[in-house]
Amino acid sequence: MIDEIAAIRLGVFLTILVLMMSLELLFPARKLAKTPQSTTMLTRWFGNFGLLIISSVLARLILPLGLAGFAIYTTQQQWGLLHYIELPYWANIIISVLLLDMLIYWQHRLFHLIPLLWRLHKVHHADRLVDSSTALRFHPFEIITSIGIKALAIVILGIPAEAVILFEILLNGFAIFNHTNIRLPKKLEKVARYVVVTQILHRIHHSQIMAESNTNFGFSVIWWDRIFGTYSNDASKPDNQIDIGLTDYPDAKQNAWLTGLLWMPFITKK
Repeated sequence: MIDEIAAIRLGVFLTILVLMMSLELLFPARKLAKTPQSTTMLTRWFGNFGLLIISSVLARLILPLGLAGFAIYTTQQQWGLLHYIELPYWANIIISVLLLDMLIYWQHRLFHLIPLLWRLHKVHHADRLVDSSTALRFHPFEIITSIGIKALAIVILGIPAEAVILFEILLNGFAIFNHTNIRLPKKLEKVARYVVVTQILHRIHHSQIMAESNTNFGFSVIWWDRIFGTYSNDASKPDNQIDIGLTDYPDAKQNAWLTGLLWMPFITKK
């Protein structure tokens, strides 16, 4: 069963990734600047996909059956608050997915707020062009930390495996979608941003201006940002002029190589 779940997740992930990469190659919203410090798309992709592969291997070593398998075990043990609340099956799934999504929102905020966690998360923000591969660009230690946080939530809340599977599929899909280097049609984007994190909203989050970067923390729905006061509708510059990345890492070549990305959290910038 676990292998079938993993195959479905991988199939959905690859389908969305290929679709989004195709769209941004055909209709890019922004282009990578041609400067002496710039890098090639292939170099960026090698680094970003390399992080994904390393993180996936480590995650499988730490939790061989994945979070879904872990949730199956906790359900068998009847651990967690939701096991003591009588809810219809569909309500349990919806509430669990929403709770996990809110958890990821707050996790994201903490990774910006706590210096030690920011050291890991800045690997994601140092990318000088936000595209679908940026959605894969997380340091392995950040992925491991995130798995630990979600596993703890599963134990405390009693989240069922079905909700975990659905949430992870949605999270991966939306993360790729809102990082993709495209723009939705204006009318569609104005409507969509009331529900989901659009590409324009997420590029504000990747601004070099920290006051802008510390907004729009959601990965899927935008509701949490609106509820908790971190929603930003506009940046100080138009979407095609926002300075993406981190001022501490202006050299795109240096922060694109896989070895540099792996060591980035442990090197203090002067």
